[in-house]
Amino acid sequence: MLREIIGIVPKRFAFAFVSLLLVAVPAFSQAANPYKSQEVSESDGIPVLIKHLPDWESYRSTLTFIRDVNSLKQALGERPVFDLIDFSAGTEAVTAPYDAGRLLIVEYATPQSSVDADNKINDRLAELGPSANITYRRIGNYNVFVFDTTDGDAAGALLDQVKYEKNVQWLGDDPFLLRRAERAFINTTADVFVSTLLWITMGLGFSILAGIGTGLVFFRIREQKRRSMPTFSDAGGMTRLNLDGFTPDIVPKGLLGD
Repeated sequence: MLREIIGIVPKRFAFAFVSLLLVAVPAFSQAANPYKSQEVSESDGIPVLIKHLPDWESYRSTLTFIRDVNSLKQALGERPVFDLIDFSAGTEAVTAPYDAGRLLIVEYATPQSSVDADNKINDRLAELGPSANITYRRIGNYNVFVFDTTDGDAAGALLDQVKYEKNVQWLGDDPFLLRRAERAFINTTADVFVSTLLWITMGLGFSILAGIGTGLVFFRIREQKRRSMPTFSDAGGMTRLNLDGFTPDIVPKGLLGD
């Protein structure tokens, strides 16, 4: 009986320990990662949207990750464009204070939603005019705002630092792999053909120029040598070979004088 009790206790203890781990590990993970996002980094669990803030690590303590309108208004107060941002379809946002103004990046779940919001936001900003102190730009699938701007150039430079970067990974075979390989082969072949044709053309042109230059140099050298030689002339047949003894001598009187 005692042996049976001793054998049962470790089993119950092990079962309780495993159950405790199953409950504690998810709770610890949620506590370690306070952000709930549809797309997080595999290395540290931080939402990818946060990492697209300019120099995000320096603003890690002051940034705010947003998933609803109430959190948006708590972070930035009432703004004349917040009624155009719809968080019902998985929209996420992040905001942080910068010297150029308060930066807000809004990411919609689909490009169509981002385009629709972009049209509405541009219409609203056109109605408000420059007095709203809002600089806005659509970057990829991001709708990016800079609130409370005092320098338009500084706000534009801040928006230039926001990059929309997405990596698409196929769970199975990539259906576009063959097409990309074919395109790469065509581009490589075209580059090789153009490079070869260019080098051949350059070689022919260089050969022609080198031939012309060599010919001119050779002609000039021959001309200089010819000019340096003494002048020779037979004066219309003054020097002749009288081999047969019948050729009459040239009368000196027929020659021109000096």
